[in-house]
Amino acid sequence: MELKIKVTNILFLLAYFATHAQVKVSGFIVDKHNQPIPFANVLFVDSTTGTVSDENGKFYLESDKNYTKIMVSFLGFKDKIVPISRRDFNLKIVLEEEASQLKEVFIYTGKVKKKGNPAIAILKKIWAKKRHNGIYLFDQYQYEKYEKIEFDMNNVDSAMMKSKLFRGMEFIFKGIDTSRITGKAFLPIFINESVYKAYGKNKGGKKFREDLVANKNSGFNSNQNVIGFIKDLYVDYNIYDSYIKIFDKSFVSPISKMAGVSTYNYVLVDSAYIDNKWCYNILYYPRRKNELTFKGDFWVNDSTFAIKEINMQATRSANINWVKDIYIEQEFDVLNDSVFLLKRDYMLSDFSLNKKEKSKGVYGRRTTMYKNYEFNKPKKEKFYTEEVDVYNPEIYNKAEDYWAKSRQEKLNKNEQGIYKLLDTLTTVPKFKQIYNLVSILGSGYIEFNKFDYGPIFSTFGKNDVEGLRLRVGARTYLGGNEPWRVQGYTAYGFKDNQFKYGLSGKWMLNPKSRIIIGAGNRRDVEQIGVSLTTTNDVLGRSFASSSFFASGDNSKLTSINLSNVFVSIEPKHNLEFRVGASYRTLKSASPSTFNLDYWIDETANIKASEVVQSELEFSVKYTPNRKTIGYGVERNEVSDTYSTLYLNYTRGMKGVFNSDFDYQKVQFYYKQPILIGGFGRMFTTFEVGKTFGEVPLGLLSVVPGNQSYFTIENTYALLDYYEFVTDTYASLHIEHNFNGRLFSRIPLLKKLNLREIVGVKGVWGDISDENKLLNASNITYVAPTKGYYEYSVGVGNIFKVFRIDFSWRGSYTDIPGANKFAIKGAFGFHF
Repeated sequence: MELKIKVTNILFLLAYFATHAQVKVSGFIVDKHNQPIPFANVLFVDSTTGTVSDENGKFYLESDKNYTKIMVSFLGFKDKIVPISRRDFNLKIVLEEEASQLKEVFIYTGKVKKKGNPAIAILKKIWAKKRHNGIYLFDQYQYEKYEKIEFDMNNVDSAMMKSKLFRGMEFIFKGIDTSRITGKAFLPIFINESVYKAYGKNKGGKKFREDLVANKNSGFNSNQNVIGFIKDLYVDYNIYDSYIKIFDKSFVSPISKMAGVSTYNYVLVDSAYIDNKWCYNILYYPRRKNELTFKGDFWVNDSTFAIKEINMQATRSANINWVKDIYIEQEFDVLNDSVFLLKRDYMLSDFSLNKKEKSKGVYGRRTTMYKNYEFNKPKKEKFYTEEVDVYNPEIYNKAEDYWAKSRQEKLNKNEQGIYKLLDTLTTVPKFKQIYNLVSILGSGYIEFNKFDYGPIFSTFGKNDVEGLRLRVGARTYLGGNEPWRVQGYTAYGFKDNQFKYGLSGKWMLNPKSRIIIGAGNRRDVEQIGVSLTTTNDVLGRSFASSSFFASGDNSKLTSINLSNVFVSIEPKHNLEFRVGASYRTLKSASPSTFNLDYWIDETANIKASEVVQSELEFSVKYTPNRKTIGYGVERNEVSDTYSTLYLNYTRGMKGVFNSDFDYQKVQFYYKQPILIGGFGRMFTTFEVGKTFGEVPLGLLSVVPGNQSYFTIENTYALLDYYEFVTDTYASLHIEHNFNGRLFSRIPLLKKLNLREIVGVKGVWGDISDENKLLNASNITYVAPTKGYYEYSVGVGNIFKVFRIDFSWRGSYTDIPGANKFAIKGAFGFHF
């Protein structure tokens, strides 16, 4: 039986490969010294179908047409025409040098002179007219868009088919295919299809509206974290921009006016008619390794100088993790003699643990197609602010005949089989195990019937008060888009011998305006004062139990009993208003080492050790350009490259439920990520706040210290807990990651793909005399009235997962016991 299956699979593969494409050819391009020639141009003779060899001189090319010859060319070498058969693999093509150019061209880097280069002269005309092409010519425009995202296991071979991992699932290999880009065998495992209608205007302020009309997917459709990750991978880009953002990295566009000529070599290699338009063919490739660049070629019209076709393949030496290959191609349609419009956009990514040729991984493919462009159909200003109801079930339940009409590109046989394949796989125990593993890594929860256990990463913890801490938690989960959710946890400390718990629930009353009500209660041990801008979320992160290792005294913990109710509304996408009320008690979790005491009557030596407080809270949160996935009471964020503005007003009400203090607190938080072209990404965080009225330590604004050995966002690496206490503050954090821009120029470091990180943090604060007089705790109030700052230098991407930061204290260095220098690290997976 096993032999029969093997023979059947082999015969199937041979039959499939023989009928799926007319011509497939691959090989290596070398010089007479057997040295590889990178970025050589390979073209089917009498066609415009071609490719560019990679850094090792390797190439792959295929076509549905029956070509019999390829032409290979590279600057400094004679063109060579090579006869080919329908299946010609592992060709070795030797190019002969042109004697007249040997002294002018360094053949291994292929650097091209800029002066007098006709390709650069054409580029300058592209730059001059780029705003006069396509939709930029019209006041208003609209079109239909079809998007298909697919994921496939690649480098499928006989060893993979026979592995224990797929035992019992051998039938899936009937859907095997080959990539027209790389020639590797792959197995489709996921597909997501969407249909959109888009509208835009250029004059009188640019506006854009995109309505989701239909959506359909297979695979991990019930796990919103996985879907969110997939959506985040493929954001829109414009080749005319100076930089193209892919996987949160800024690649230099080959059409870039700002950096193109200094980053790429350009060679004019051909000219031909495409759709009855005479076009020039320009080959480009990077001048240096280890930078975020592409190689490829593009066709540009000789009169409008609009791009007709372009392909871009990221160089493997680019400083990007977990991605072996990136390939992009775009086609533009001709509306008339002066207008070119985007017709088809295709992107392939090869996700892999390493960049070795034979390493197995996953292809991610996105195909986007556009049609039915219409122009200057008047739309009122209000039209662009209206939003489609993405919660409408009709969007996700379109009939198959609708998809047959709406797909701008038909699914091939294997793509059609993905939907059936996943239905079958869900009944296979082995697949369920694999699915559950991916789901756990993506969400942090273990799925059971109608509820999840987790988050598993919070199961174990340790601190000076609780000792070893165990935590178990769960949440209701009915697929991810349910209108209500209940979640809770319980924890036990083996040193203080106490149980803790938290319980919360929320319910979405109106999905369109996202009107949500919620309530909860938590009794636990907390490290308060680890964030300037505070909230009363019942199940927020517990810093008291998030680390096994900490420096210095870690016993300044607070026992908190917090209850809250709230109602929130989102009248406009990403604009949320929230009103809530809370009741909490605060007392020391370790009275022998730390207390929150305050004076009731200092002359009579009467003080209190517990704070009882009732509050009303109103907040506004605005996150422009934030993308989310899902439409239930909880949604997952797709990307973190959006701005966050948060304004919070809190009113403490003395006497309500025996509340102790009457006060007001205003806080503002602003976070802004900034992509600075080819120089990496910067994060800036600004916070200000003020408390009006007299309050004790537990209600003041403590400048957040960090006594762990790990880098924690929005904390100060060299401050201990409660080192600075304020009732008025202003804080600014700036961190910039160069993404290897500098290290890529250093010979001994560039192969390591390390990334440079620099940062500076500063805070100013004050504390009133009235609050100082109220203090009876064992904490002496010190406010950073002179301004405290620290600065850091870091190295990221160490072994692709680790970061190390070196921090120095810039002020208040004369405080006894002050930390003047610290080394902290962090783990994380980043592209």
